[in-house]
Amino acid sequence: MSIITDPWFWALAVPAFLLTGISKGGFASGAGNVAVPLMALVVPAPQAAGIALPVLCAMDISSIRAWWGRWSWAQLRIILPGGLAGIAVGAAVFGLMSDAAVKLMVGGIALVFLARSLWQARPGRPAPTPATPGRLRGGFWGMVSGLTSTIAHAGGPPLAVYLYPLRLDRATLAATTVVFFAVMNYVKLVPYAFLGQLSATNLLTSLLLLPLAPVGVKLGIWLQSRMSDRVFYRIVYAMLAVTGTKLVWDGLAGL
Repeated sequence: MSIITDPWFWALAVPAFLLTGISKGGFASGAGNVAVPLMALVVPAPQAAGIALPVLCAMDISSIRAWWGRWSWAQLRIILPGGLAGIAVGAAVFGLMSDAAVKLMVGGIALVFLARSLWQARPGRPAPTPATPGRLRGGFWGMVSGLTSTIAHAGGPPLAVYLYPLRLDRATLAATTVVFFAVMNYVKLVPYAFLGQLSATNLLTSLLLLPLAPVGVKLGIWLQSRMSDRVFYRIVYAMLAVTGTKLVWDGLAGL
């Protein structure tokens, strides 16, 4: 049994999990998970996903406690069945993908999310009108979210495509997102175990990163009234731009 000793891994993993925890704490909750893209720069992308999952599960516990009872049961009933179906598809695909293919997909998701976010934040964009909840639309985006969450813990952007236009209040949006991904992450433990992503090395590395889970979530809650979302988004977007481009380049080179 051993742990990852590459100092670059730890230099990237620690801030990545802190930023992810801050986002899971409800501060800039749509910022996405930067842990896997950053770690995938120095370890195989499937291994990065395996290391991240136990830490994300720990973050989910803290997040649910922070947002207890504020979620929308109506929306969870729409998106959860699709999410579970997406996990099944993702688990089947995950075992067939090479490291290069996973890196390409992780990098591509990061860049698409970045491009969409910047487009929506463009100057002069008219304020969107609230959308009407739809079971078919919510189920589809829930499935896409479950799929991308299984492969790279990158289910935030697809879920945001459905939830954000509903214009839920901030607490309801954060709480509903937290519960959805808590269910996704704990269900993913089963296929990850069968796929060999919960090896002794990965679990021991996750254990050392585990203290960052409550710290990041508490920071997210604390920052909500002390820092603008815009500053946090800029940090995350800069990381996603660099890591996404590098992963797409490495993925294409390795195919």
